[in-house]
Amino acid sequence: MSPESLLASAGINIGLAIVILCLYSVFRKQHSNANIYYPRRLSLNHPISFDRSFTLRRFLPSFDWISEAVRVSEDQILTTCGLDALVVIRFFKFGMKFFAVCSVVGLMVLLPVNCSVSSDLSPTSRSMDTLTISNVPKGSNRLWVHFSSLCFISFTGIYLLHQEYKIVLVKRVQQLRNRRNQPSQLTVLVRQVPLCDEHKTFSCNVDHFFSKYHPHAYHSYQILYGENHLEELPVAFVTFRSRWDASLASQTQQHPNPLLWISQMAPEPRDVFWKNLAVPYKHVIIYRFAVLIAEIIFSIFFAIPVSAVQGIAQFEKLKKWFPPAMAVQLIPGLSSVITGYLPSVILSGFLYVVPFVMKGMAGVAGCVSISEQEQKASNMVFYFLMANVFFMSVLSGSLLDQIGKSFNNPRDVPSRLAGAVSARADFFITYVLTSALAGFPLEILQPGLLTWETMKLHTWARGRKKSNYLSSFPYHRVIPFVSLFVLIGIVYAVIAPLLLPFLVVYFLLGYVVYINQLLDVYETTYETCGQYWPHLHHHVVVAIIIMQITMIGFFGLKLKPAASIATLLLLVATVAYNEYCKIRFLPTFYKCSVQIVTNLTKMTRVTFIVKEK
Repeated sequence: MSPESLLASAGINIGLAIVILCLYSVFRKQHSNANIYYPRRLSLNHPISFDRSFTLRRFLPSFDWISEAVRVSEDQILTTCGLDALVVIRFFKFGMKFFAVCSVVGLMVLLPVNCSVSSDLSPTSRSMDTLTISNVPKGSNRLWVHFSSLCFISFTGIYLLHQEYKIVLVKRVQQLRNRRNQPSQLTVLVRQVPLCDEHKTFSCNVDHFFSKYHPHAYHSYQILYGENHLEELPVAFVTFRSRWDASLASQTQQHPNPLLWISQMAPEPRDVFWKNLAVPYKHVIIYRFAVLIAEIIFSIFFAIPVSAVQGIAQFEKLKKWFPPAMAVQLIPGLSSVITGYLPSVILSGFLYVVPFVMKGMAGVAGCVSISEQEQKASNMVFYFLMANVFFMSVLSGSLLDQIGKSFNNPRDVPSRLAGAVSARADFFITYVLTSALAGFPLEILQPGLLTWETMKLHTWARGRKKSNYLSSFPYHRVIPFVSLFVLIGIVYAVIAPLLLPFLVVYFLLGYVVYINQLLDVYETTYETCGQYWPHLHHHVVVAIIIMQITMIGFFGLKLKPAASIATLLLLVATVAYNEYCKIRFLPTFYKCSVQIVTNLTKMTRVTFIVKEK
């Protein structure tokens, strides 16, 4: 991709961002659009002031909403939206801090090193490659600067991750204490209840079992019934006298056969995925295997549009294999628009449906709560994006480069793929630009809802009361895409440092947009007390590991075996840190410790005594 194509992409995206944000700032002032831009406030009966007079100020763009979003404190987000929402906002802040540091290193250290040496590239190479590590000659001692930057970036990322993990962990414990009086904390979900031998029912067996094996802790139970027929399902909500008793029952095996009396802490009533409770537990394994096969098939078919996008991005090679494409050059500037802007737009359009498909698959996999479904869907989308957007973009581009060349020597494959990573840097720059400067403004403008509402008002819903477009925050859509850009930024931090400032813009704009959306648009439908953070932590560690593996290949390609060996040691240290986090932090996010539960039980009893007095 030429610099002209990159400039064309930047110009189009900046222009679209300005236009869309101006439209949003005008539309949000209109009282008729309150059900689109303030549904959360309307549902909570919060007062919203509108200027209903016909004045020029009402129709002029203003950006006061940006300053309002920046002034929102973390405590306000935590109190209003919950810890899960705060985790997402802090992840945007993590991205801003991390890539701001990386940008300083990349622009002040790596970029001058890449540009100040005689080119090691062929005369036919693109001018953009002079800004990447590809421009450094083989065997040059300047590559140790890249290794030092790799170590600095890796340790900076690990340090920031560690600090975030500790902060989120503390806030999780505080959030659990603040929610100590909720019924779900005293309730255990029990599945695969066997039939009573005497009465041939599930309900009496639940009462007999827990009365016998938890005589002092058991309080009551509620058996579940089918939606269509009043049948006795093998699922029950069992209530205990204290949270300590409920936690003990949920974390212990109730029967010698692990497929009977399966217990876990019950989700909140608003979080229960009621439909999946009717699925027999023994069928869940089959459903999960079917979902895995469907995900693989979907990924294989999705490789077709990704390869087509890379074909458009590599216009010079496309002309060689498809001569009619040369007609595009007859119109001045059109080829720059096609190669610089069109591929990222097409890819974004195809990716729009992925989160919805994956959430549907996660629902089929037998999740018993909406939060579990969204967490599973979030991971599925992330790995799908990592395989189909990142790796497939690199591989499809390298395959186009290697058409007609033989792979008789397998040792050439890693070096060719390592070289292809830097060759895709310009494409990812345009993709980041499109997602930040067009994606976030479209998220806040809600053009789909505006169009739908306009159609309703002028057709079948004319004269009727407007509906409030209130929906839950799409964690399964936001988290994996943000994690993808963290992956792209980390992998290219040393290879192509020019990408880093664009990522700072991405996270800054996303931070402002989603604070606005959380406070005004999306509702909180459940609260996991920060269980999304371990997934985000894992995504970042995976990105750091992929960066280090890529640099091992690059140093080998540049004939610096000592740097490759040193990077291998760095890789081992990163993996060891990840294992340490699994032992030190992860269990607290999925199990309640004795100390926390005991303290909460004491606090609850004190509260009850005070109320009685």
